[in-house]
Amino acid sequence: MGNDGVAAVEKALALLDCFKPGAEALSLAALAQASGMHKTTVYRLMNSLERMSYVTRSESGAYSLGPRLLYLGKLYEQSFHLSSVVEPVLHALAAATRESASYYVVDHGRRLCLFRAEPSEGLRETRLPGTSLPLDDTAISHVLRYWGLGEALYDGTPELPLFTSGARDQHTAAFATPIFGSGDKFMAALTLSGAASRLEAARTSGEVVTKQLQAASELSRKLGASAALCERFYGG
Repeated sequence: MGNDGVAAVEKALALLDCFKPGAEALSLAALAQASGMHKTTVYRLMNSLERMSYVTRSESGAYSLGPRLLYLGKLYEQSFHLSSVVEPVLHALAAATRESASYYVVDHGRRLCLFRAEPSEGLRETRLPGTSLPLDDTAISHVLRYWGLGEALYDGTPELPLFTSGARDQHTAAFATPIFGSGDKFMAALTLSGAASRLEAARTSGEVVTKQLQAASELSRKLGASAALCERFYGG
């Protein structure tokens, strides 16, 4: 497979690179001059970037970097530091349960798998970190929608972990638990996913549930959540 890339994408990114300290707002003409592109090309690319919130356009017609770039930068910054805290917990949980352990966040109205750990053996549902899926009716999405987006999915605080089987795929199931950080602020969904037959049996036995709640408590404490919150949500 070649590595030629997509010219339009590279041109759009090149336009973003035109913004520098002291040149935070640029006109169409300034962007064309700095990039060496024709004004018509710049105009079309900037319209696309504006629609996706990567740039904003003022009433005077000047362009500036948009909020989407700030979000991605913060997400990268957060994930860079988070990995050293989250990934060891995920790997330990996957090893203890022999199921796939993941850390999901809300990203632009979807659920994004930020970190993932797979068990070393057995049949499993493989998914790469960076996978983005709709906010559906899975337990994972319910955690993100209820605690992250404030949707009124339940009359009161539901029992944890949430569990769904066959919500997205009839052969898979998932446990999901909210993770909190500094200031007891919601951060993510800690999940265990795998074959529906195994997880339905695990739900009855309670052993996997206990291990997930223990991992959620450990991870939330490491991310700065209070002992009182961890006791309330996870039993310690």
